[in-house]
This record gives sequence, C-alpha cells and structure tokens, in this order.
Amino acid sequence: MDLFLSWNTDDAVSHLVSLAVAYGLALPIGWNREQEERSAGVRTFPLVAMAACGFVMIAIEVLGLTSDGQARIMEGLMTGIGFIGGGAILKQGDRATGTATAASLWATGAIGAAVGYGQLDIAVILSLVTFLTLTLLAPLRKVAEERSGLDREDV
Repeated sequence: MDLFLSWNTDDAVSHLVSLAVAYGLALPIGWNREQEERSAGVRTFPLVAMAACGFVMIAIEVLGLTSDGQARIMEGLMTGIGFIGGGAILKQGDRATGTATAASLWATGAIGAAVGYGQLDIAVILSLVTFLTLTLLAPLRKVAEERSGLDREDV
C-alpha cells in the first residue's frame, strides 16, 4: 500500500519520457541490424537501451547521483551489455562474424545510460554515429568482400 502513497506523477512522466527517448534513439540501430538479418535487431536494441536507462535511473533514485556506487552501476552495465553482445559473435574457422552487431549493442547500452544520466547530447551523438557507421560504411565492407573474394558472411 505504501507503494501507491509514494507515487509521484511528475516523476513517472519524466521517467517515461527518458525511457521512450532511449528506446527511440536505439530503434534505428536495431532497424539497421534487422535489415541486415543479424542476430539482434529491432526488438533487442531498443530493449537494451531502455533497460540501461532504467538501471541508471533506479541507481540515481536509490544511491543518489553523486554516490560512488554509480561507478559500480556503470561497470555492471558495461559488463552485462558486453556479455549480451558476446552472444552475437560467432566464430567460424578463423573468422568471427557479428562483431559490428556486438559493438552496436554495447553502444546502444551507452545510449541508454547517457539518457538515464540526463546526458541527451551524448546519447544523440552515440546514436547518430552508430547508425551512420553501420549504414554509410557498409559499402566499404562490400568492397573488401569483392577484393578478397569472400562471401558476405565471412567479412
């Protein structure tokens, strides 16, 4: 019952907006990975960003913004999201695939954390750079494939 007595609508709306921003900034990255038929896509990326944002917001509410515990929260987020990204990497012989997806997941976690800490400029820049890297540098990957004679999945 005390839970409902402590409800603050202004805080709830603010948290909802932050979670939605984290979700929205990650959605184009997930869409790119989905279009490329990668192991993580339009569902995974927004959820990672939103969860990272949520963990940060919870930590701020529980520990306080200036607590030394914030460093442990960031460390845990970085490790956990790295673990999720590690699941996207597949080793086939002497080649690894999925590294761009793994790196994108890690960047998406940073996007969510940045939103959670109120650093919207960092979140937007990370989102733009990640999306543009995945889309604009794809032709370079294709050139590398053609020159090496490897299949697309091998690069």
